[in-house]
Amino acid sequence: MSDYKMPIREQNSNKGTFGKILNVAGCDNYIGAAYLSTYSALKVGAGYVALATEQNVIKSVSQRLPEAVYMEVPYAYRRLNDFTVILIGCGIGQGFTAKQNFKFIVNYLKNKGTPVVIDADGLNILSQMNLSLPQNTIITPHPAEAARLLVKDIDEVLADLEGSAMELCEKYNCTVVLKTHRTIICDKSNIFINEHGNSALAKAGTGDVLAGIISGLLAQKMTPFESAKLGVYLHSRAGEIASEELTEYSVMAFLI
Repeated sequence: MSDYKMPIREQNSNKGTFGKILNVAGCDNYIGAAYLSTYSALKVGAGYVALATEQNVIKSVSQRLPEAVYMEVPYAYRRLNDFTVILIGCGIGQGFTAKQNFKFIVNYLKNKGTPVVIDADGLNILSQMNLSLPQNTIITPHPAEAARLLVKDIDEVLADLEGSAMELCEKYNCTVVLKTHRTIICDKSNIFINEHGNSALAKAGTGDVLAGIISGLLAQKMTPFESAKLGVYLHSRAGEIASEELTEYSVMAFLI
């Protein structure tokens, strides 16, 4: 356990001390992804999380999560410099507007140094575009998403998970979280294989929770690699602990 250290909480502090996250997430079909990723970022200790999304998603999520700030995506464009971490992709869909929003945000942040976490639909959009990523980016693919990003068959990825993770790292110049039953975290200098977790985590919504956790740790000034490593550990142990009470069948993402 000594290898996993939570960021120190300064007592002389305010919400800005623990980071400001902009979470670009959700659409009419994936309201839950917006909720779960925003909730988990706050739950792990981020001081301030703003959800940038569609009006219908705002109406739904804000009723359950009054602690977050809400804005529509076009307004968020004007606020990008106000945030210390950007999370993009959880449930945004792959329509024309989602692709345009993703491209604009990634290109705008390219030389800013702001840490970025890309998950879910953001990864699928990335696989369709020729984009270089901002510094300090973390991507969080499962094997099928990794295959699309590498333009490979999924069986090739599954046959060499460590090699695929390192190839993603080299191709996109980023930190990689390749999510499997033993998740692989790597950057160009480090590689770590998480030994925790079980089938309780193989359920819709858990990836959104993980993306929020990693973003929340980034907001508290952890490095991309350490945020990813600790985030995966916390997420996997939560799944194990929850399954002891609920069984691996009945754990839900909201409980993690």
